[in-house]
Amino acid sequence: MIYRGRPKEVQLTREDEIFRQIKQGNKEYVDELVRMYYPEIFRYCIWHTKSYANAEDAVQETFLKAVRYLDRYTHKGKFRAFLYQIAANTCIDMNRRKYEEPMDTEILETFMEPAGVMDDVEETMDFLSLAENLPGEAKEIILLRFGQELKLREIADVMDLPLRTVQSKLRSAVRQLRELIMEKEAAASKKQCKRRSAEEKRGEKFET
Repeated sequence: MIYRGRPKEVQLTREDEIFRQIKQGNKEYVDELVRMYYPEIFRYCIWHTKSYANAEDAVQETFLKAVRYLDRYTHKGKFRAFLYQIAANTCIDMNRRKYEEPMDTEILETFMEPAGVMDDVEETMDFLSLAENLPGEAKEIILLRFGQELKLREIADVMDLPLRTVQSKLRSAVRQLRELIMEKEAAASKKQCKRRSAEEKRGEKFET
């Protein structure tokens, strides 16, 4: 007879306990779940909807769906990815409805703080405006990695891609960002030269 020892006790996290309580019908724990993830999911929805009001609606719908489908969800440490997938699909559906409400840049700045991510990006131009110029998948990876500060494994779960694919696509997206930076700087430099030349010509006229 082979003695395998006592099975290891599974240490439940606070998140596990919240799920357990919600599944048992204790709905007051839904509020705690929302508080845990609301800021980052709201910021994510701001990115995708470009509208404060639509982002609020998208976040609310995301959490309602998450709780509704929680019985089907087996917690394996990937709830964040599960939540992001719901949020992404919700924002896509919302954008298809073509809601239009201008996004206040001050509101956006409140929720967008990718500090310390890529200094050259932050010094050159607004992070969101830069990422907006990337194609869809590259934009999404940049958003999840630098805007939401997700780990590469989490991004792989959210986008349902192999980790190596995410790493490769991230490198490509960063390269595209740097190219955009160079284009932005070149355009700004050219504009500055034209302005300086115009000022010099005006100065020459006054001298004569």
